Amino acid sequence: MSVRENAGGLAPSHVRQVRHMRHLTRLLGSEIGLTFRRPRNLAMLGVLAVVPVLVGVAVRVASDGDAGGSIIGQIAGNGLMLTFAAFVVMMPIVLPLTVAVVAGDAIAGEAAQGTLRYLLAAPAGRTRLLLVKYANVVVFCLAACALVALSALVAGLVLFPVGPVTLLSGTTIPAADALLRVGVVVLYAAAGMAALGAVALAVSTLTEAPIGAVATSVVLVVVSQVLSAIPQVAAVRPVLLTSWWGAFDGALRAPVAFDEMGQGLLAFAAYVLIFGSIAWSRFTSKDITA
Repeated sequence: MSVRENAGGLAPSHVRQVRHMRHLTRLLGSEIGLTFRRPRNLAMLGVLAVVPVLVGVAVRVASDGDAGGSIIGQIAGNGLMLTFAAFVVMMPIVLPLTVAVVAGDAIAGEAAQGTLRYLLAAPAGRTRLLLVKYANVVVFCLAACALVALSALVAGLVLFPVGPVTLLSGTTIPAADALLRVGVVVLYAAAGMAALGAVALAVSTLTEAPIGAVATSVVLVVVSQVLSAIPQVAAVRPVLLTSWWGAFDGALRAPVAFDEMGQGLLAFAAYVLIFGSIAWSRFTSKDITA
């Protein structure tokens, strides 16, 4: 910036901050663009869009002989319920696997390709670069969850009738209110996936093998789910990340179970803080040799 451009009274430190913000914005835009242009990621997003359709078709076929009292009958009676059913099906492994691939590749992939050294040469600094990487993961999590909801909504509208929704608590709400609750589910699910993204990002800073970071993250998810299902270790459930993913069903109650969902959000925030700190500690002191 020239002296004339800085004549407005901005201090040199403010000028540098503006430059850094512009650089970070460009860097984040570049990261998001690369993420959503990568064929592998597009293929995974395609799978996320197809699975709710397959669930809807399966429910449509199975509902031909259903009396209407089961969950299959409820979905067949109202297409909006397909959205919630899609998250029930995809939260345990499909969505986590997709997020683990993107987050696990964030640092390890750059290191393996030899491009991380050039990124670190940029003026953003390691801390800001790590924040950009995680922000990109969060954007991907939100996009993935929104895509699942949109696909399920479209499939539900095509395959089933749509009307007032009967919640788990027995209360019936208008379809418009149900759509608002779908938005709550999307945001909650995205928060849960973002917490997993922080775990995978931390693992990604510990290795230069992307497949190793992805595999480790997925194994941690599977182990956590297995522990959640074992009654003898019920005491550890509150500290397991996967134990809180299913709390989005609080949006299907009247009133909305904000207390349980709030506890889940606190658990997600704790995971982001802990594993974000691990990622920062490792990344800011890492000797890049690739």
